[in-house]
Amino acid sequence: MIRRTVEAHERIKEEIVREKAAALGRAGERLDAALAEVGALARTWQDALEADAREHLAREYDRAWRAAEAARLALLIQREAVGLRDQRVVEQQYPRPPRRP
Repeated sequence: MIRRTVEAHERIKEEIVREKAAALGRAGERLDAALAEVGALARTWQDALEADAREHLAREYDRAWRAAEAARLALLIQREAVGLRDQRVVEQQYPRPPRRP
């Protein structure tokens, strides 16, 4: 009886570890996607010739930049929640884009 309880406890602990890793991965994927959008908008903004288009793209870039910052914060919080305290890895792997290109 005790052995089955211990085994069940171990399985639950393993499942928790897998869920933590999956949640951390999803947070990283969201940040990746947000940074890709910021990068695409920056390139489009730089190629735009018309003032109205550039103004619209600048607003879109600012919106995407704020979304990327929110995704970065979510990843940092998720890392803290699973015990990863060194946030330099995030800065190295996901460099913060400029506020405006």
